[in-house]
Amino acid sequence: MKIKDLAKKYKEYAIDMRREFHMYPEASWEEIRTSKRIQEELKKMEIPFDVVARTGVVATIEGENKGKTVALRADMDALQVEEYNEVSYKSTNEGIMHACGHDGHTAMLLTAAKILKDMKKDIEGSIKLFFQPAEELAQGARKMIEEGVMEGVDSVFGIHLWSDVEVGKISIEEGPRMASADLFKIYVKGLGGHGSLPHQGIDAVVAASAIVMDLQSVVSREISPLESAVVSVGSFHSGTRFNVISNEAILEGTTRCFNLELREKFSSILERIIVNTAKSYRAEGSLEYTFGTPPVINDKECSEIACKSVEKLFGKEAIEKMEKVTGGEDFAMYLEKTPGIIAFVGARNEEKAANYPHHHGRFNIDEDALEIGAALYAQYAIDFLSKEK
Repeated sequence: MKIKDLAKKYKEYAIDMRREFHMYPEASWEEIRTSKRIQEELKKMEIPFDVVARTGVVATIEGENKGKTVALRADMDALQVEEYNEVSYKSTNEGIMHACGHDGHTAMLLTAAKILKDMKKDIEGSIKLFFQPAEELAQGARKMIEEGVMEGVDSVFGIHLWSDVEVGKISIEEGPRMASADLFKIYVKGLGGHGSLPHQGIDAVVAASAIVMDLQSVVSREISPLESAVVSVGSFHSGTRFNVISNEAILEGTTRCFNLELREKFSSILERIIVNTAKSYRAEGSLEYTFGTPPVINDKECSEIACKSVEKLFGKEAIEKMEKVTGGEDFAMYLEKTPGIIAFVGARNEEKAANYPHHHGRFNIDEDALEIGAALYAQYAIDFLSKEK
């Protein structure tokens, strides 16, 4: 039986598993039930596995013959987002939902495991299945790597269900695909006082507000217009009462880019603006900068293999060019260790109300994408292992 036929055979399994994971979402590092269910399913398939990175699972399918090793990765954590969808499989955990498609990723990889188990005689080498925790914190991949999951891996392949791409279409271009995602915290210290006598204090709210505005000039005036970059302040906390001059402000934000040289410069650029802007208001400013995840850069050869995999399964017409995105993905950390690719599998269908952006309370997918993704996971693994020994 061909991979496409097996994916069709197991489509209902993929949908059932996705809906179960959707009903019981778990935040990063808390994927206890999800991990347990993955382990239970792998036991049923008689596929050996190990628990790593607290809640992560790594399973291995050995082929009949020795050869290379390919890793297939799915992330499994959910987000602190309240679900607004009224569906039978709505989240049962208040304030948490699968608003990014990780429930689908996990279901697709389990389905791919069933397909690959049925095709064991066609596997020339080894296939590792990575069920990864804590992608939303950009911490899970690093922890998995630290615990040795990438040892001996020759290529890594990941899938992201994507709500901006129509179901049935797949993006697998080489080169930069997703941006680096780093975090920063800004501390502003002033001097408290009475709101009616602002000259007696040093207003942290005003100084911090000026910093926010001055940071807007980083991308527009310090970075080439030919580069893609983002500096966003997403959190601003200061003050306790309407008539009290605030003595402190804490801001949090993120930087995004595709250029590794620029990524290294970001912290010094931000620090210069923060310190000097604060000084101009008689306040003190400091920066805490944390490197999250590097940019996702798809390998050329792996992209070519994936292209052929898509063509075998769905024809050339399924391949769609998609502009790179400034969202981040810690899948990039695997790509620092070995060549690989992340594929964007379309999950958008307005007729099924699967047309909301990622991280939205009404995010949902066209579940036809699960069959497509499961088949692609399996096909890439077989194709990579069988390519030129």
